[in-house]
Amino acid sequence: MPPISRNRRERRHPELIGLTEAANRCGVHYRTIRRWIAAGRLKAVRVGPRLLKVDAAQLDAMMQPIGGGA
Repeated sequence: MPPISRNRRERRHPELIGLTEAANRCGVHYRTIRRWIAAGRLKAVRVGPRLLKVDAAQLDAMMQPIGGGA
């Protein structure tokens, strides 16, 4: 069986980060991240009974600037 390439493995297992780290990356409060999850703007994965994690790549894609600029 051929070895699995690193890129393939990374696609299968995205980098998951906690809500506090996600909030720090975006410059918002962690409750804002929870609101985005509740509104369906951001997907979350439940790890255990209480802990939520989000996909760092999805979060980064959400935070891309839009528009032309000055």
